[in-house]
Parts: sequence; C-alpha cells; structure tokens
Amino acid sequence: MAGIPGTPRVLRAMNDRSALDLLVTHGPLTRTRLGELTGLSKPTASQLLGRLEAAGLVRGTGNVTGRPGPSARLYEIAPDIAHVAALAVDPEGITAVVADITGRVLGEHRVQAEAAAERVRNRTAGLVAEALDGALAAAGLGRGALHHTVIGTPGALDPRTGTLRYAPHLPGWHSPTLREDLAEATGTPVVIENDVNLAAVAEQHDGIAQDFDDFVLVWADCGVGAAVVLGGALRRGATGGAGEIGYMPLPGAPLTRDGGGCQTLISSPAVVGLARALGIDAATATEALDRAAATPGPGDEVLAELGRRLATGLAAVVAVVDPELVVLSGEVGRAGGERLRALVEAELSGLALPRPLLRLSTLEGSPILVGALRTALTAARDAVFDTT
Repeated sequence: MAGIPGTPRVLRAMNDRSALDLLVTHGPLTRTRLGELTGLSKPTASQLLGRLEAAGLVRGTGNVTGRPGPSARLYEIAPDIAHVAALAVDPEGITAVVADITGRVLGEHRVQAEAAAERVRNRTAGLVAEALDGALAAAGLGRGALHHTVIGTPGALDPRTGTLRYAPHLPGWHSPTLREDLAEATGTPVVIENDVNLAAVAEQHDGIAQDFDDFVLVWADCGVGAAVVLGGALRRGATGGAGEIGYMPLPGAPLTRDGGGCQTLISSPAVVGLARALGIDAATATEALDRAAATPGPGDEVLAELGRRLATGLAAVVAVVDPELVVLSGEVGRAGGERLRALVEAELSGLALPRPLLRLSTLEGSPILVGALRTALTAARDAVFDTT
C-alpha cells in the first residue's frame, strides 16, 4: 500500500525533505556536497536533484569556480515557491513583514492603530490587512503569493473557545470569530500566537537558547509575561495562559483582576515610576535605566530595587519549573544589560533552590517578529516541501 513507512515512495520523500532542509540551512550546494551531507550516492543525489528541480522546488544558481577540474553546478531552494507573513501586534499598532520560503525578508510595514482607525471598517481585521498589504507592496507582491500568516499578540487564544484571553488592553481582538475574520482579511491560513511564546521560539531556534531543551523566557516590557519550554516543546497550558506572570502575586504589588501583581513592579512603566520615585526623571524605561547606570547613589538604588523585584518574580517561576536556563528579554532586560542581569542573579541565588543559568537575549530586531516568521516558515515548508 502506498504511503506505508519504508516503501520507496516514502523513502524518496524523506530524502527529498532532508535535502530541502539542508539547502535551507546551508544555502546553495553542489550535488557532491549534498550527497555527502545526506549520505546518498552520487547517482541517487543526482536523481533527487533532478526530481526536485522538475517539481520547481530547487533551481540551479551558477557554478563553483576557482577549483581544478570541471566546474560543479550549485543548487538552491527556489525562493518564490512560497511566501509567508509575520505580524506583531501591540497596543499602538501592528508591524508586518513578508518573506520568501528561504526566510529572506522582502518587505516590512507598520500601521499605527489610532492613525488608521478611521480608515477601516472592521477595525481589527482592517488593521491587519492594512499592515499586511503595506508589507506586500514593499515586497512587490500581491495577496495571492502568501501561503501562511502568523500573528503575535499579547494575551493568548483559548484553544477551546477561539477567543483572546488575558489582553483587556487590545479592544477588538476578543471576537469569537477572530480567526475566521483574519483568515478572510489575509486570504491565508492564520495562526494567532502569544507574543512572548513567539519570542521563545526565536530564542530556541536563532538565539541564546538553541542548546537548551528546558528554559523559561521572561519578557519585561510594556507588558510582562513568560514562555515555558520543557523537553524542547512550548507549553501553552489548558486555556493558552501558561506564563501569564504579569498577573502573578508578588510582595508589594497590588492585586487586581485587571493586571496587578508582577506587571505593576517590573514592566517598563513600573521602571519609569521607580526611577522617578528615586529622583531620576525619564520618559521611558530605557532612558531611566541608562540614567540610573550613570548616576551613582540614586541610580544604584534603582538598579538594586529592580534586581530584587525581578529576582522575586523569577524565584516563583524557577521553583515550579526548574529550568536549565532563564532568558531575560524585552525592553527592561535589554536596557538594564549585564549589570542588571548580575544583580538579578545574585538576588536569585538566595531566593530559589534551583540555580538556572541567567542570560540576556542577544537577538537583533523584534524577537516576536523573528518567532512569528520562524513559525510561518515551518508551516509553509511542511506544506510545500511534502513530495509524497
């Protein structure tokens, strides 16, 4: 029966996928090098490349020069066989990027929510469509070129009801038909994922957590959240709310159903408030922490207090999850830098029995967009690279 594991058809499909993944990872390869990486013989590698080229999945891209003997032809993934979109949502607007199947970003566009509100009828779907169309225009593409769309948003989509939870600050994103509305607006399958979870995906595949199966990413920005990865898999929880530590009670934090707890102590606005209370005036958390680092006395107090707050929150997470690594990400972690990380590490050692590694994110750009793009590319490749 066709499709049974071990049949020639399935083995060919497995070899095809392995070759395609290698071409994505390494870029252009010769037939000989592809055979070495896959363990296939030269004739089998030649047949494989011929099959993939005939299917439009790979293409020749010149020859290797500068070596003795006949020049060898190079092969690469045909970049225009599929395109994907990744979007990051925040209270101020939406940023969209469009990339080809190799992951090369072709266009980017941002829409400010308030500036665009009067131009769209269905505000949520309209804003997504406007951001997406802007990125497509920058890439010189139309809607029909897209295969998958992934949207990162604060809060989480409840897998049982399809509604967005834990995000009261995003009006218009709580419709029970949200996924259907967005799929219609984009013309592609849409995945909506928690933004901090996507930042963890980015760290897992492209960042400092690449060699760790068990880690927690803590996001301290305008919002506060965490993503938990155990056994290499992202843990979302029964209602999609795993890691919503912004609501977690902490000593000294007010407790309200609208976002008290950890959020009120370590978010970007909380850092600005802490700095002002200690005599350092700033408009943003980055500015506040930069000034604190340059201001002996009051600045030392700001960093020490923030380190204690972060360590207290981390201690609760670490005691339950016991990860090998904790990654600090978001504006607060970036702005506080190595000095804040060291203060948190020192405080944490006295609060929690487990002693995970504590590292700052080193990703460039938006980790949320990086993770959304990685997720969209994985889905598109699974669909397009299936040669069975």
